[in-house]
Amino acid sequence: MSHRPRPQRRSLTTFTALLALSLLALAGLGAGVAGAAKAAPEPVTLRLGYFPNVTHGSAIVGVESGIFAKKLGKNVTLKTSTFNAGPEEVQALFSDALDVAYIGPSPTVNAYAQSNGTAVKIISGSASGGAFLVVKPSITSAAQLKGKKLASPQLGGTQDVALRTWLQKKGLKTDTTGGGDVSILPQDNATTLASFQAGSIDGAWVPEPWASRLVSEGGGKVLVNEASLWPKGQFVTTQIIVRTGFLKQHPDAVKRLLAGQVAANTYIAQNPAKAQQLVGQGILRITSKSISPALVASSFKSVNFTNDPIASSLIQGAKNAEKIGLLKTVNLKGIYDLTLLNQVLKAQNLPPVKGG
Repeated sequence: MSHRPRPQRRSLTTFTALLALSLLALAGLGAGVAGAAKAAPEPVTLRLGYFPNVTHGSAIVGVESGIFAKKLGKNVTLKTSTFNAGPEEVQALFSDALDVAYIGPSPTVNAYAQSNGTAVKIISGSASGGAFLVVKPSITSAAQLKGKKLASPQLGGTQDVALRTWLQKKGLKTDTTGGGDVSILPQDNATTLASFQAGSIDGAWVPEPWASRLVSEGGGKVLVNEASLWPKGQFVTTQIIVRTGFLKQHPDAVKRLLAGQVAANTYIAQNPAKAQQLVGQGILRITSKSISPALVASSFKSVNFTNDPIASSLIQGAKNAEKIGLLKTVNLKGIYDLTLLNQVLKAQNLPPVKGG
């Protein structure tokens, strides 16, 4: 009898121990829940810039179709802005008004040079081709351009550098003030079309769809298809760059956008007719001016939508800009960061791309 209370004490002790362990487990669970709550991604706004051009079709399709919004997810808000040419887009990046931009190679190189390689990185290609010199039908050679007026989208832009380089190789001089053997007037593409129709300029080096519009609506003819000037006709027209600070702070958001870029290019390849419709829809929404389906379809024929940034053409383009005096010698080592893009490509069993 005197020994019976001992089991009761042991049971009480066991119960107390189990209760303590349960409380500890619950406390641990609570800490885990709290930790998970803290780990939830914070809302991010990604400010994206692009042009209402067919050569920026990847961006337009990505926005208009909702592909970008879907890939970015609920915690990333996409805010878009549109531009006429690269230099003004670079200004927006430098003033912290943009985070990511679809842009040409020449303004990219200028941005990299101005910041000593610290401000931007190239993170993907987007498009190759789709740029032409369109002139009056009476002009059949470079020699006939002496004393004439030509337009480009903006001084120092990709088409501006291409035009000046081609003229220099043909023995024709230009300067940044509109003087020289051939006067080059930087103006937005819509103004260029109106000027060409009015006869106040003799031609322009422009991207699609503006080249096709100069032909179909302005009565012009193609004198130079820029693809003819590059090995295998491949040269970067549009690529994606990101502010270095944004890339460091929000790599997941950037990777999600790149997943959207790859998906948009895949969509274009698999659904060309629908993609053309989306591009026409996007250009109308941005410019408030419709573009005929036939014109969009014609423009698509000269553009290759690719995730490859075609680094060799960017490097040669920088050398061209140096030769015509629009760029000081610049070391482009480190301008590419294709890590996230190649991760996206690998996940989809697609081949990787390389930078310079």
